[in-house]
Amino acid sequence: MSMDQILEALRGCEGVLELAPAAGGPFPEIAWGDHFFYYAPDGQVPQREQPYATIVTKNYPDDSACDLDPPGRWRMNIHVGSDVFTELLGMAPRAEPEAVDFTAADVVLPHPVYRRQGWIAIVNPGVRTHALALGLLRGAHDAARLRAMRRVRAGD
Repeated sequence: MSMDQILEALRGCEGVLELAPAAGGPFPEIAWGDHFFYYAPDGQVPQREQPYATIVTKNYPDDSACDLDPPGRWRMNIHVGSDVFTELLGMAPRAEPEAVDFTAADVVLPHPVYRRQGWIAIVNPGVRTHALALGLLRGAHDAARLRAMRRVRAGD
């Protein structure tokens, strides 16, 4: 599964807002080339909501366990919540994982930094994780949409 295929699937979701920082824009250089996805049908980044999915193309200073700096390596990150996280990985997000090879490609991993918040990661999704990844992305988008609808109803 290529990054372009994932981007195309995400961009096709109703109400999606993609931030894709690039050179010359208002975002820091470290984020250039990465993608951040929100549910925002008004086209405005939600003020009190994190993205529900991200694609990162390089190591960050506090996030290098997946070794994303070599050419062709990238990671899809999805907020799946506690229940789905536990179903996928057989452990609760707050549990300390046993030895995890965060460099492994095409497998579902606990996010190396944000697992406690219910995030999973897949380095270079491929044949083994393609269908699962698309389903998880749809689920994350739907959950973000429901959160946004609850905020609107609550007058937030």
